[in-house]
Amino acid sequence: MKATLDAQEIDALATGTHGDPFSRLGRHVLGKSTVIRTMAPGAISVDVFTPKGQKPVASLTKIHESGLFEGQLAASKAKSGYRLSASDGENTWDYLDPYCFGPLLSDLDVHLLSEGTHERAFECFGAHLLSISGTIGVRFAVWAPNASRVAVVGEFNHWNNSQHVMRNRGSSGIWEIFIPEIKDGAHYKYCVFDASGAQLPLKADPYAFGAEFRPNTASVVRKIDDYEWSDAEWISTRGERQHRAAPVSVYEVHLGSWQRAGENGELFLDYAELAKRLIPYVKELGFTHIELLPITEHPFDGSWGYQPVGLYAPTRRFGTPKDFKAFVDACHQAELSVILDWVPGHFPSDEHGLAHFDGTHLYEHADRRRGFHPDWNTLIFNFGRREVQNYLVSNAHFWLEEYHLDGLRVDAVASMLYLDYSRKEGEWLPNEHGGNQNYEAIGMMQRMNERAYALNDGIITIAEESTAWPGVSSPTSSGGLGFGFKWNMGWMNDTLEYMSKEPVHRKHHHHQMTFGIDYAFSENYILPLSHDEVVHGKGSLLDRMPGDRWQQFANLRAYYGFMWTHPGKKLLFMGGEFAQTREWNADRSLDWHLMDDPDHRNIHTLIKDLNGLYRNNPALHERDCEASGFEWIDGGASEDNILSFMRWGENGSNPCLVVCNFSPLPREGYRIGVPYGGYWREVMNTDSHFYGGSGVGNHGGMEAENIPWHIKPYSLMMTIPPLATVVFTHQPE
Repeated sequence: MKATLDAQEIDALATGTHGDPFSRLGRHVLGKSTVIRTMAPGAISVDVFTPKGQKPVASLTKIHESGLFEGQLAASKAKSGYRLSASDGENTWDYLDPYCFGPLLSDLDVHLLSEGTHERAFECFGAHLLSISGTIGVRFAVWAPNASRVAVVGEFNHWNNSQHVMRNRGSSGIWEIFIPEIKDGAHYKYCVFDASGAQLPLKADPYAFGAEFRPNTASVVRKIDDYEWSDAEWISTRGERQHRAAPVSVYEVHLGSWQRAGENGELFLDYAELAKRLIPYVKELGFTHIELLPITEHPFDGSWGYQPVGLYAPTRRFGTPKDFKAFVDACHQAELSVILDWVPGHFPSDEHGLAHFDGTHLYEHADRRRGFHPDWNTLIFNFGRREVQNYLVSNAHFWLEEYHLDGLRVDAVASMLYLDYSRKEGEWLPNEHGGNQNYEAIGMMQRMNERAYALNDGIITIAEESTAWPGVSSPTSSGGLGFGFKWNMGWMNDTLEYMSKEPVHRKHHHHQMTFGIDYAFSENYILPLSHDEVVHGKGSLLDRMPGDRWQQFANLRAYYGFMWTHPGKKLLFMGGEFAQTREWNADRSLDWHLMDDPDHRNIHTLIKDLNGLYRNNPALHERDCEASGFEWIDGGASEDNILSFMRWGENGSNPCLVVCNFSPLPREGYRIGVPYGGYWREVMNTDSHFYGGSGVGNHGGMEAENIPWHIKPYSLMMTIPPLATVVFTHQPE
């Protein structure tokens, strides 16, 4: 240890280019004396005090105009620590020296982070408010293995990149520093210099728990361990509520456009206001889950959150992390599960984000044939890099553990599974066996699911996967991806295509309504009518129904009835519950004025009743994912545009008969076979006057006749309303 520094070292410290500033700055014992060096930009003098002393024990000498000070004092005078007081001649400020603290992360943490097996990487990386030897401050840590140096810059140091240069933890590529007296809410970024010493654009913290309100892009120090949860009972029982035999009905929401405030609807509702309005609304409708489009921090509103920059930060658009926790807690108090759309498939190339983070392709693949999404103009994570995989797997666990979320719906799974996804010949690289399977992404998703389920009781993971990839919702032990559920995109595409046809043509497309049963039990399916079906020129669901106004509403009612009785859990995007007439626009509120129109209000009532029917009849949900829960009565009546089928519960009691008429003609005297004699009660009729229908029906039910039909010992002679779904339950004697 040198008592004084040569000119080269002084210049390196002053400019923030020193390779090991901790070896020179701070307090260093030299025999019976101590040397203290500090960076105090703007100061003309710096005095040294003992922690509780009122008088200085030494004054430091300015040895560089940038604000580098140095001085010696007896070792005994700083034995128990010290504090510094700087002055610019007019103002005085006291501070604790960040370079007097030793290494922060344990060797074990560094080892686990380096091998990519740390279960809670978020507890190490990022900005953490904590106390070290009684000193309150923030520990910063970031991974940048190819950087020549990294500094923390922010309001607290006037964005000066020479004042808080971080300690390099060697081959791990981890940089760390503890800065005393920084508080919750402080804005910061990382100033990263590449291997050649060139400064990169200031970078947001990949593990930041908070961020500025867009268009600003700084990370924000957030204390996230100070919320007192009230949902212990909910957490202990949610596994039963989310089991594949449970009724799961999901209301999908984009928080920024569900409802808005302000004179012109220009203001977002915050989490507190959303809790007051959204939660009772969803509860009243009878949904069991709320699914949120991504709220991970994103720079561009128009991405709807699907191009995230801050994967560990709930967006500032609606409040703070604590506010979001309170929202989730309130959902649980109302017995509503919360699912978050999670986006590990790609990220934007914004210069303040992960792209080219340390001057190299650190998080993304270097080769555009694997590292760039042509569809979305975004970058693709390097799933095979252990630190990147750990970043993503830890992130999934972070949301489930820290925010008590009940599930994750993983976006764009198909784009991760296939190396040639949306690419032409020559635009992709095959795997080592010459195929198009992305083994690295498969491994990441399997590991994510394994750890998510192992570490968080009762949660679910859901895949948005649009191909016939086998075993998406099968255990990883049998070669599956390990998801709990999968969106049934094929069912959605086929049935919506059928419903868009004029009824006179539907007989030629009857298979589109029946084909889904051929594979309905190959996965644990959710039937989605999501935001993707009401954007990009597709129009609203109502707009896709043929006929005049009455027929459009009748078609939609019949379709909803079919969906809620078809095997599979349910998902409906906001606005669908009252038949929004225009295509969804993320920049404005839903058209709530439509609720003043009886036709729209009747759809709202129907959805509420369908959720009640689904929830209260075990036959409609207990065997959603089992072939034994479904039986065709007649799936081939294409000339009549009629479908009829049975739904069965676990013990075979109280089965449901479902009959759908997708023709505008009422069918009178239509015989349907049933397995039991006795009374069959009509419990749902989408043509009821209550829903704006024509009121054709069966007067509440009928007795089965001892006339075999459809290979059944009994039958019902019924009237099937036009463009309607009717449901009957058997009433045992």
